[in-house]
Amino acid sequence: MFLERFRKGLSLRKLHSSLVVIAVALSGLTIYSTIRMSTSFMDVRSTTAQHIALNQAVHRLMEASDYLTESAQRFTINGDKVFLDMYFGEALNSKRRDRSLQELAQAHQADEALVHLKEAMANSIRLMDLEYYAMRLVIEAKGIDEYPDILKSVQLSAHDAALSPEGKMRRATKMVLDDEYYRLKNRIRNETHQSVVALEKLTQSSEDAAMDVFLKDLGLSRALVLMMVASILFAVWLTARLGIGPILGAIKQIKADKPIPEAGASEFRYLVQAYNKMYSAYKGSIKQLDFKAHHDELTGAFNRAGFNALMSGAERDSIYLIEFDLDNFKGINDNYGHDVGDRVLQRIVRVLKANFRSEDHVCRLGGDEFA
Repeated sequence: MFLERFRKGLSLRKLHSSLVVIAVALSGLTIYSTIRMSTSFMDVRSTTAQHIALNQAVHRLMEASDYLTESAQRFTINGDKVFLDMYFGEALNSKRRDRSLQELAQAHQADEALVHLKEAMANSIRLMDLEYYAMRLVIEAKGIDEYPDILKSVQLSAHDAALSPEGKMRRATKMVLDDEYYRLKNRIRNETHQSVVALEKLTQSSEDAAMDVFLKDLGLSRALVLMMVASILFAVWLTARLGIGPILGAIKQIKADKPIPEAGASEFRYLVQAYNKMYSAYKGSIKQLDFKAHHDELTGAFNRAGFNALMSGAERDSIYLIEFDLDNFKGINDNYGHDVGDRVLQRIVRVLKANFRSEDHVCRLGGDEFA
């Protein structure tokens, strides 16, 4: 169907409208694909940034736990109140563990990591109970008067309360250095590690999903760009085939003074048909004018202009020339009229043509003079 219409000539107006529609459609799809690709890229960045922040939150919880452990152990070993203040500055003011847990609770699809982190927090609280008891022993042993209210609620057992200051110090040191203490500490580390592993899996899964969407959008953008390039090349080829090529060919034909062959778009073919009609009419007029310019209108023989043209192109050594006139021709006109004289001149030319060869030329030089 297309090839048949192509051979007959496509309409440039319809072709232009079709190309505009295709260009607008491809441009719209390209813009849409670009927006989708930008959104996908931002999703990848957002997912990565979110999971980095969650990993940092988990590590902050572990750092806070280690900070509390170090402060508690230092206070119980040497009884320096500075470490007690450092401990409760973290536990009651900074609260890095609590903030980390809140950040993870607000994250999407981080349930597994949150479970491990909550378990780590629960072990950390149990560890704090041991540390509170040990710190209360140190406070009693050192006779410290000012300390946080939360430690005032810690009740020593009757056995521990009866110990000497040195015994209370030994008991406190043992509590923050024995196997039970480090067993809880290792549980915190293990749960924190499991939380990190879960976050890494979630990060990898989310990034893979976002990257898949991004790559699909990128592939769509590439396909649309290729389609646009192909459309542009097709439009250039079609324009050259239907417009520029036929126009250049028409220029050559016009310079060669020949009719233009019908080709190209239907609008151009219409112009070619109009031109060829004018060309045929022009050539016919030229031929007719040329005939009239070189022939006698009455007899059809060459006139003097035609005779001169024949003589100018002839080789004098290869031709024979006969010139003559009619005797008493004036008397025919005077006695019988000009109509009879005209018929005599016409009869003379017919007789001359009938008795000479076809390549010979009969000329009426004027009046009753012939050659």
